[in-house]
Amino acid sequence: MHHFEEELTCSICYSIFEDPRVLPCSHTFCRNCLEGVIQLSSNFSIWRPLRVPLKCPNCRSIVEIPASGTESLPINFALKAIIEKYRQEDQPDVATCSEHYRQPLNVYCLLDRKLVCGHCLTIGKHNGHPIDDLQSAYVKEKQTSGKILEQLTDKHWSDVCLLIEKLKEQKSQCENIVQDDKKVVLQYFKKLNDTLEHKKQALLTALDEINKRILEEYDPLIEKLKQIREEQLELMSLNTSIQKEESPLIFLEKVDDVHQRIKALKQKQLPAVKPVEVYPRVGHLLKDVWSKTEIGQINKILTPKIKLIPKRKLCSKSSEKERGKSKEFFQAINPLTVALLFVIIVITLLSVHKPISSIVNEITPTCISECLRFVYEDFCTHLQTVVDVLCHVFNLLMEFLGRIAYF
Repeated sequence: MHHFEEELTCSICYSIFEDPRVLPCSHTFCRNCLEGVIQLSSNFSIWRPLRVPLKCPNCRSIVEIPASGTESLPINFALKAIIEKYRQEDQPDVATCSEHYRQPLNVYCLLDRKLVCGHCLTIGKHNGHPIDDLQSAYVKEKQTSGKILEQLTDKHWSDVCLLIEKLKEQKSQCENIVQDDKKVVLQYFKKLNDTLEHKKQALLTALDEINKRILEEYDPLIEKLKQIREEQLELMSLNTSIQKEESPLIFLEKVDDVHQRIKALKQKQLPAVKPVEVYPRVGHLLKDVWSKTEIGQINKILTPKIKLIPKRKLCSKSSEKERGKSKEFFQAINPLTVALLFVIIVITLLSVHKPISSIVNEITPTCISECLRFVYEDFCTHLQTVVDVLCHVFNLLMEFLGRIAYF
């Protein structure tokens, strides 16, 4: 039926009919091909009329397609049956070449070890290659195929097995190392987390304690002042009501009572409000100490004792500048230099004629005690503040030496 193939070909797509449909002019086309012609037709518009005019690609006559489209055109069942039978007979048992249409694979190429067709040997890429017929090639390959496994000797098998065992052993060792490292990581960060949690709770406890101290310090004073304020409001209200009293006797009695209560209220001593501050500040501690401390040293940071202390007075700009200079000088010298400096000071004191006691008495004891107090408090927080205090002490010593030289 191969010579009928041209009759089974659509004149639009030049392929075997797919879903053949018959036009009113009796010519048959693929349904998809007709759809394409309708879409490309100059008579086609978005507002489709009840019947669409179409020029037949074969006879060029004008035919009308129903508004429902090519779906409503009749199917050419006879042609469809012939095409199905043709396709069933067009599948021979002999394999055909993928490069040359319908050419059977009947020759074996010995160079490329594959089946080829006659065209492959004459005009294709297998031109000039040694060949053999299918039957003899089959017999030869049948005999040699059994010897292929002989290439896989016992030694090669054992080498592969041994290599697999070595790889499995190395894999197991690496996995064990990774698991051990995971345990170490979990233990390390658990310990670190416990340390941080302990430090956090310690700081929160210290803050809770100072907060309790603040409540104990201020709540009684606030309550006492609230009572005084309520009594003041009561007297103000009472005085307003007395002013409306028209009876002289009652007015004088009430006025005298108000005077007595006001006098007693004024005699009540108001609590002194002293400016205080929370010291040290935990925020500064975290910023200046914790953020600059190595992870392994966090456990060694002491939790400060937070207290309410009198608020420090602000230094003038000049004294602050001098203090900064002395601070830089003090930071530049090492502890050995400081020790030598104190030795020189003691020797100088012993060499002067004026009694040491009279010179020492000139230094205000409260100033020295204040410095020592600040040294103790700041040492519990961070060393930077200690340096500031020691700079202040150094300024006092320099002033002291200046007085000695003066005498």
